[in-house]
Amino acid sequence: MCVVKPFELAESFVEQHGRKIPLPELKLLFATALAELGIRYFACCQHVDPLNPRNSALVFQNYPLEWLRYYSAGGRYRSDPVFRFADERMVPFHWNDPEFRASLSPAQREFLLEAAGHGIVNGYTVPIRPPGAQTASCSVIPGSANNIAPATGQAVFVMASFMFDAMLRAKSECSGVRSIVLSERERQCLELAAQGKDDWTIGLLLRISERTAHNHIERAKRRLGVCTRVQVIVHALSEGQISFGDVIRMEPRREPERELRNSAN
Repeated sequence: MCVVKPFELAESFVEQHGRKIPLPELKLLFATALAELGIRYFACCQHVDPLNPRNSALVFQNYPLEWLRYYSAGGRYRSDPVFRFADERMVPFHWNDPEFRASLSPAQREFLLEAAGHGIVNGYTVPIRPPGAQTASCSVIPGSANNIAPATGQAVFVMASFMFDAMLRAKSECSGVRSIVLSERERQCLELAAQGKDDWTIGLLLRISERTAHNHIERAKRRLGVCTRVQVIVHALSEGQISFGDVIRMEPRREPERELRNSAN
């Protein structure tokens, strides 16, 4: 029996994203990879009405149609507790996390019970901050009663980030939005950050100060209109401004970085 390895699925998906295959094909790969991970339902979308998205909002999901009609007819996206919690978060969360459960009002608890009646239960949500756009998230629902395993959650986080980037890229191409070209130093800092280097190590390797390295990455984030390092790295990779091949070939190695720190002391 072949055991599905979440990291390998995520790596394969990211590789296809890097090849810039057509969005419909990438969506099919995304859905197929999630199914192989034991995911039954998913909803990767901006926090809008999924059946009546406005202004070309990003919506990609396979929730049961009966639930979507009920959800849309009542305008429930406005008070959806998963959406509202994701609005305030930067890291993924399980729907049974104590912090999430404690944030629920009685009405929101009832909402989740209604969703569970349609098989939308034991979810795991990755908050997304699309550059210059309404907040979004990617929620996945396991096909069994079990919660999403850590390795599966990490794979979903990676794939969701790249899936949203592809959708944003397709939307930008349709609207004729021009790409921002990063400076050479910004690209160098991002490439090292993508390899897992911190600001101190980036500064040492590039012979600049830690603060200067940090400022280059922050400037790249502002120029590309994103909020997090993960997003700016995904953006730069998808546009070919930093090399995915170089990032993969030069994985972070702890021992040399420890030696660098020791030599600097």
